[in-house]
Amino acid sequence: TMMPPLNRKGIWQPIATYAFLLTFIASVQLSSTFAPSFRHNGHATFRRTKSNANSQSFKSRPLMAAIHRIESTNDGPSDSPVHTLTIDNFDGASDDPIVIQTGKIGRQAAGAVTFTRGETVIYATASRDKEPKESIDFLPLSVEYQERFSSVGQTSGGYNKRDGRPAEHEILTCRLIDRPLRPLIANGWKHETQLLSWVLSYDNKRSSDTMAIIANSAALWLSDVPLIKPVAAATVGLIDGELVVNPTNEQMAVSKLNLSIAGTKDAVMMIEGAAEFLPEETMLEAVKRGHESVRAICLALEEFGEVAGKEKNYSTLPEKVEGLQEAVDELMTEQIDSCFTITNKADQSNEMSRMSKFVTDELEEQFPEQKNAVKAAYKDLLSRRMFELAKNRGIRADGRSLDEVRRIDIETGFLPRAHGSALFTRGETQAIATATLGDSSMRQKLDKIEGLENKRFYLQYTFPPSCVGETGRVGAPGRREVGHGNLAERALIPIIPEESDFPYTMRVESLITESHGSSSMASVCGGCLSLMDAGVPIKRTVAGIAMGMLLNNKNAVSDDNAIIVSDILGVEDALGTMDFKVAGDRNGISTFQLDIKCEGLSFETMTRALEQAREGRLHILDEMEKVISEPKELPALVPKIGLCKVDEGSIGKVIGPGGKQIRAIIEDFDLANMDVAEDGSIQLSSLNTTQITRAVEFIENLVSSGGGRGREPRPQYRGPPAEVGMTYTGKIVSSHNFGVFVEILPGGKDDDGEYPPLEGLIHVSELHTERVRNCEGFVKGMNTETLEVKFLGYNENGKLQLSRKAVMLGDSYKGKPTRSSKGRDRSASPKAEMSDEEADIISKAISGVTDLK
Repeated sequence: TMMPPLNRKGIWQPIATYAFLLTFIASVQLSSTFAPSFRHNGHATFRRTKSNANSQSFKSRPLMAAIHRIESTNDGPSDSPVHTLTIDNFDGASDDPIVIQTGKIGRQAAGAVTFTRGETVIYATASRDKEPKESIDFLPLSVEYQERFSSVGQTSGGYNKRDGRPAEHEILTCRLIDRPLRPLIANGWKHETQLLSWVLSYDNKRSSDTMAIIANSAALWLSDVPLIKPVAAATVGLIDGELVVNPTNEQMAVSKLNLSIAGTKDAVMMIEGAAEFLPEETMLEAVKRGHESVRAICLALEEFGEVAGKEKNYSTLPEKVEGLQEAVDELMTEQIDSCFTITNKADQSNEMSRMSKFVTDELEEQFPEQKNAVKAAYKDLLSRRMFELAKNRGIRADGRSLDEVRRIDIETGFLPRAHGSALFTRGETQAIATATLGDSSMRQKLDKIEGLENKRFYLQYTFPPSCVGETGRVGAPGRREVGHGNLAERALIPIIPEESDFPYTMRVESLITESHGSSSMASVCGGCLSLMDAGVPIKRTVAGIAMGMLLNNKNAVSDDNAIIVSDILGVEDALGTMDFKVAGDRNGISTFQLDIKCEGLSFETMTRALEQAREGRLHILDEMEKVISEPKELPALVPKIGLCKVDEGSIGKVIGPGGKQIRAIIEDFDLANMDVAEDGSIQLSSLNTTQITRAVEFIENLVSSGGGRGREPRPQYRGPPAEVGMTYTGKIVSSHNFGVFVEILPGGKDDDGEYPPLEGLIHVSELHTERVRNCEGFVKGMNTETLEVKFLGYNENGKLQLSRKAVMLGDSYKGKPTRSSKGRDRSASPKAEMSDEEADIISKAISGVTDLK
């Protein structure tokens, strides 16, 4: 064991964080509804002291003792110091430690680290301008995160082969990084600050989202930016009834819970996740479980900062102006109390703007050049008076009680040509939600480093400036719109019927027409209603509500004096300290999101917020079910879906040479689309059910008779035969997800007429020595029209098998042996029948084709 390094004060640092210390800290912070029970090994488990009818049984295995160690060497560039933090057993996966290193890469940034877990490597930096921007009154923090395709041996499929603007999932990760860190940067910090991170290597074992939070937190903590305390993150899943911290992607595929939590060693700062209608008690236990891992990492980061961190820069923070807050309080208290009696948003907003100008003008002479400080004192007074009003009188800024939900008005089916529509109004927040149904061609395709994702259901959220009475930019969705849309989408995913029961693709659009608090939860309610109006047989009704919290001291962890309010207003969101969105049905939660502006949320406060949210959610569900209690019939405007299935060996007959047969079926029977799956399942869509029936009958006859529409069979290649083992320069004909078709011998003309060239397939597994995840993108990136390929032989259907890998490896190539061609006359032309493999490729290539003219 190495000797621990000295900190900036010259004191020896401890190198291990022991389990009994962590469990003791946890027991002090736990809600009173959970009693700690200590076992002989020092791990704490929790026995419930209250029961709930909706509780689900689950196990929570105690974490092993988290151990961290810090190593300092001089093996950086030019013998510069390198510091490495290694954390073991922080989530029970002792074989996969976290390794955070600084001093070797990015030495000119204010803070830079490489974060490694397994074979995933993230590089994160924190930078800031040298001088503050005195004219602003907010924290100028920006966050960028990029998953580089090179991290999995790919390249971008774009024209310039360069990773470009962030994809939606990268934007969501940026928001996850920003939300827990922003509140912990010291008040008054006005230096332009930027957090950048890149995924440089990815093993696809665990999600990189929470790793990116830790990496950026470490970079910021080691910099001179005045971050109050380090932040860490964890993911929690519920697999086979057991809560698992930082599960693998394989485990998450079967998990009933996907919770991301970020916080400090003391409290929770951010929660984001989705679940299959789990009760509030399970959610709270999962948060506690995740926070154990978060605390262990934070303690390690604290010590790492003492060893490798820079001294924090507090010199440019504004000093407190003596007597300013008292002057603002004396001048504005009565006016603010009067303002909070105004219940109309526009009138109250105008009055607040008037008061803001009034207070700055009145105090300008007494406090010259302190305009931003006056505004900050005015905002602080607004927050405190709002808290006092709620604390002493139980009244909020619009006159409601603390748990009262605003009036709800609902109208469905009001857009005559939309498949499904709903107008959802809650107070002065309003959303128009529409649902559109279609076939598989309507699916949303996302290209990620994990692979291509096809979404059968998706929700898109739009927040135009007109919804708050303003003008502004209109165009591509902003980060806020992407985040709110994703939250509403995750709330509705658990109620979407299985594809086998309802084969449609579903798209919900939410257009916010008025906003005064929680438009994302209005999108959940409106989206659910529009799906029911469109005739989607959803499994249950879902509603969402946003909770707020008012504190007397915003620079502390929530306490017993915290005031929880239901269905928050925009002004309560702006002046309060919590935005806690919860959606679900009557029995449990389907999605949740927590943002905190103070130094953290205690578990006791979270318990109260969840219970109050459940009561509000039940009220909203009652209002929704008064208007529509079950899905309607499918509207006539919705394309009808027909299904049939053929043997896999008959797929080629249905598709036809070059896709001619399937195009003919679409044209002849006036279909909107026709999709043939790998297993022979066929989906047909049309507004005319009679035409679908006729098309199905035709397909069945086509398969049974072996022909189609009396067409002549496809001409066969009749030129010189290809020689097994020979290398050919093949011309690329087409590329698909599963491989590339190339022409290795040209067509020609003989006594029987013209014949086509000889083509074969390079399967994606034979395209390169390394795994190719995106075949089409890979081929585009090569920027060539020809490929050197080796002819391996024929498959059992007489089709050519080609390999580019064999050419690259030469004699060391050890591919799968070609099926025996014994008994075949190799000089004879191969069969004209299409192989299953080619049929699969073509069916994938034409999936989604609707315009075939």
